[in-house]
Amino acid sequence: MPTFLDTAAADFETRFTTLLGQKREEAEDVDQAVAAIIADVRARGDAAVIDLTTRFDRLTLTPETLAFSPAEIAAEIAKVTAEDRAALELAAERIRTYHTRQMPQDASWQEPTGATLGWRWTPVTAAGLYVPGGLASYPSSVLMNAIPAKVAGVKRLAVACPTPGGVVNPLVILAAELAGVDVIYRIGGAQAIAALAYGTATIPAVDKITGPGNAYVAAAKRRVFGRVGIDMIAGPSEILVISDGSADPDWLALDLLSQAEHDQSAQSILITPDAAHAQAVVAAVEKRLETLERREIAGASWRDFGAVIVTRDLSEAAALSNRVAPEHLELCVDDPEGLSLEITHAGAIFLGAWTPEAIGDYVGGPNHVLPTARSARFSSGLSVMEFLKRTTLARMTPEALRAIGPAAERLAISESLEAHGLSVRARLDRLNG
Repeated sequence: MPTFLDTAAADFETRFTTLLGQKREEAEDVDQAVAAIIADVRARGDAAVIDLTTRFDRLTLTPETLAFSPAEIAAEIAKVTAEDRAALELAAERIRTYHTRQMPQDASWQEPTGATLGWRWTPVTAAGLYVPGGLASYPSSVLMNAIPAKVAGVKRLAVACPTPGGVVNPLVILAAELAGVDVIYRIGGAQAIAALAYGTATIPAVDKITGPGNAYVAAAKRRVFGRVGIDMIAGPSEILVISDGSADPDWLALDLLSQAEHDQSAQSILITPDAAHAQAVVAAVEKRLETLERREIAGASWRDFGAVIVTRDLSEAAALSNRVAPEHLELCVDDPEGLSLEITHAGAIFLGAWTPEAIGDYVGGPNHVLPTARSARFSSGLSVMEFLKRTTLARMTPEALRAIGPAAERLAISESLEAHGLSVRARLDRLNG
């Protein structure tokens, strides 16, 4: 059974703080192993990647077979049914349309002094996308990572998708094709992250790495950050549902289980001011768990990390949600737009009972790569901005330098940076000569 909390209880704050402090990430210390893998790839390049793929994925490769060939790509795509292709194409179209609207604009303006200031946006040159592999791989994640990169204008886009035992998901290959990916490598784990970050004879280095993965992938992304950019360190999935009691309890049960079935460490939380409704949702969850295909995973998640919180009102529910800062937040209330104005920390908000979180995972349009582990307090989901850089622009005229240069010289002197000040003074002296 999940944890039950009531804000009216004397021990609520203590128990809620404990809930917030739960460690759901994998406990295994993998950093030392990852450091060794990265060092090996840096030293031996392709040979290390091939050896590690043999060891971890039970797949023997050569430099020539690290990437899927055009013929292999065509063969895998041919296995996709017309219905699945249509669904992927719809998702790709909606994701592309949404992210195109995110593109920022360049700007330039002239001040009264005559100075011209502004900024310009340019894409990273190359990006690497990590996609977990095998039968459990997610084509939707390919679309969510690759399409924003292409919309941003990334020139070279590589996907690393392991195929343990040679198992390939044709939908992942089709998703990469629809998104405009340039090359698909059949490698994974920390070795794939190292190869993308540092490059090998066969795998060119990239500028940015995005995409989720296991503990080894997460640790590798931490270690290569600085050499390349990364999107985030993703933790187990999360959903928080705020309900006023008006939604069907079975719908909410399925929404809670939609994240619980991802991982035993996933977390599903229900917050409601209606205690009877809370019990009805819990009963619906238990009933659905009897037949759910991934019931062992979902059941463990619900038992170990699930929570049901009864509040005094919806405003208190929103305040608690802000403290959780959930990855996914459903507002299943009569006025979701109004309640959303009280939300300051959430990766994505789903408004109303007719907007299940699963729509956001696939065809809604907004990105499903979102901040976890309370990081929505200070970060956002994946967007075109992850693949863009802002370069500032400044141009001084003689008149502008005469107007603001003396202040720059003065500040340089105050910081004892003589050459800074002299670089301005030399130009001012020319103007005054």
